[in-house]
Amino acid sequence: MKPPCAVSIDLDGLACYYRIHGLGASPPELEHVILERALPRAAKLFADKGLHVTWFVVGRDADADAALPDRSARAANATRLRELHARGDELGNHSYSHPYELARLTPEVIDAEIAEGDRVLRAITGVPVRGFRAPGYDVSPAMLDALATRGYRYDSSVFPAPGYYAAKAAVMAALAVLRRPSGAVMTNPRLLAAPSEPYRPAMTAPWRRGQAPLVELPIAVTPWTRIPAIGTSLLSFPERIRRHVVASMDRRSFFNFELHGIDFADAEKDGIPGELVTRQHDLRIPVADKLSRLGAILDDLRERWELVTLGQVAADVQLAQ
Repeated sequence: MKPPCAVSIDLDGLACYYRIHGLGASPPELEHVILERALPRAAKLFADKGLHVTWFVVGRDADADAALPDRSARAANATRLRELHARGDELGNHSYSHPYELARLTPEVIDAEIAEGDRVLRAITGVPVRGFRAPGYDVSPAMLDALATRGYRYDSSVFPAPGYYAAKAAVMAALAVLRRPSGAVMTNPRLLAAPSEPYRPAMTAPWRRGQAPLVELPIAVTPWTRIPAIGTSLLSFPERIRRHVVASMDRRSFFNFELHGIDFADAEKDGIPGELVTRQHDLRIPVADKLSRLGAILDDLRERWELVTLGQVAADVQLAQ
């Protein structure tokens, strides 16, 4: 049997990237561009490939029941997500409002963010939510407590990639010097040494193995070197390096291939301002080229791996451990 590979997509709105790059508020007219424009492109690619994937949803963007601006846009977003669920895709909780500092907040705030994201997804699908991914790849004991209380099957927040965090720290330091601080935060450094294969975490120390009732499904890094094997990085790599990184994952028992909604955005077609394009390098690649590269990666993955959802992987891991 082929080992499992799960494709997951974080549907972070454009405002998240404005925060990361210290650009202030994003244009209001682009608040829903990821779910309105990028998501349909991604959904078509996966449908054409016959794949079922896991979408991590920021609850506020699809909350048609709350007294928020653009209620009709949020209702339309909920409809798009409901259609994905109906075709067999999985919807995961990515918090309600995507606070990058979520792991540092009080247990009460953490619980509320998870609970509200859960409420939105249950309203869309009518079924229990099984998976969670924290903003900024940071996870804390309070998060595990909130997830376990709600019967979640898995968390998929750990990203044990030291090189990625070193580069992130350098960028954040440079922005601080320019007095344009990033809205991102540095995660707990102990998570960088966490297992890179699926494991049951310790409830009080998510970076090490324990007896939690849910499993941790770490985001993909290569063996030994722990280079990120995620879509945003691979899209920017030359083809030779892309192939090498994907091939190196053959030594893993599981490939958690993470993408972001912005990977399917097109700066020109979607009207994304140049101030963000100059800092978010993957936005310089036309969407047609990105779709072609991702299509080739997915074809390669299909030959080597059994493509499933994260929920399916978590169920199998729980049975085995």
